[in-house]
Amino acid sequence: MQIFLIYYGLGQFPAIRHSVLWPVLRQPYWCAIIALARNTAAYGSEIIRGGLQSVPEGQIEAARACGMSRFLIFRRIILPLAVRQALPAYGNEIILMVKATALASVITMMEVTGLAAKLISETYRAVEVFIVGGSIYLIINYVITRIIHLLECWLTPHLTSVPPAVIEREDAI
Repeated sequence: MQIFLIYYGLGQFPAIRHSVLWPVLRQPYWCAIIALARNTAAYGSEIIRGGLQSVPEGQIEAARACGMSRFLIFRRIILPLAVRQALPAYGNEIILMVKATALASVITMMEVTGLAAKLISETYRAVEVFIVGGSIYLIINYVITRIIHLLECWLTPHLTSVPPAVIEREDAI
């Protein structure tokens, strides 16, 4: 709905059509970026807020007791713990954003879904075209989930499982 309102709705106002924003707002590419960025910014800010609030107060008090400055507490205590907590939810938000790009075809912007619809109208091969389009989204989301998983493993090395080679060496001893 936001994409639709930004692209078709804002052009109705003469003040916007005569402003410096009009060269940006008359193009579907920028309208889609603005709408999707606004939407994900709202969810992303709540995810970050939740991550920051999840840091135990005792950790912050202990850092203050050690004499750390506010910046050092934020850099060494609050930020790493908040990122660990927020990363899975933010990864989900990134994946949702990739899937939401399909909505940009509503405003005449050609992306994967829009190109698929165009190809279907030309070739009448709906199944093959949608399988290829779905595969593209699947590959993109798979890469994103692997990157998020690697970040989670890097940020929480104590929670990752023990590699099988270590177990085999312990059995040999």
